[in-house]
Amino acid sequence: MNSPARVVVLLSGSGSLLQALLEASRDPAYGVQVVAVGADRPGVLGLERAEQAGVPTFVVRTRDYADRHSWDAALTEAVAQHSPDLVVSAGFLKLVGEAFLAEFGGRYLNSHNALLPSFPGIHGPGDALAYGVKFTGATLFVVDAGVDTGAIVAQCVVPVEDDDTVDSLTERIKQAERPQLVEQVGRLAREGFRIEGRRVIIGGPTAG
Repeated sequence: MNSPARVVVLLSGSGSLLQALLEASRDPAYGVQVVAVGADRPGVLGLERAEQAGVPTFVVRTRDYADRHSWDAALTEAVAQHSPDLVVSAGFLKLVGEAFLAEFGGRYLNSHNALLPSFPGIHGPGDALAYGVKFTGATLFVVDAGVDTGAIVAQCVVPVEDDDTVDSLTERIKQAERPQLVEQVGRLAREGFRIEGRRVIIGGPTAG
């Protein structure tokens, strides 16, 4: 059996997506080892989840650096120390910059709580609800220099109910988002992938 893919997870909050990945990675057949978890703020539950699982953690706060370029360089260095094959944003609420994408472009994944290209940005469920769409969902994509504009790996659909609030819709999207993230990160790790234009082709040599 091949060695598991080394994955660094970045987060800003509770780490429910991280927890799903940690649980899946306990099975050697899954093909993923979470080798580190990073955050942009200390004291969040996601870091506690990682520590309880015995996974190294690190924090790179924007306020500790003179500008975003310096922060981006520091984040890049912190992630690179763990030699990841893939980097996964699991609720990481910061946009990375040129240095990070130069190092990890093509292998940095993000899960967004809407069906891109509709409703990018941090208010996906609320924007979908306000617009009145009947379906929304979650999109796993390969991060590029834009805001939620990268090549799409997978999407799952969540119906919008008449009595939904932003909170209820957000929670139901999360319930669909977690298994999609787990399934697709495992597939990418085990089978490899490449990006052709806006298409992500799973199978073959890993991008990067």
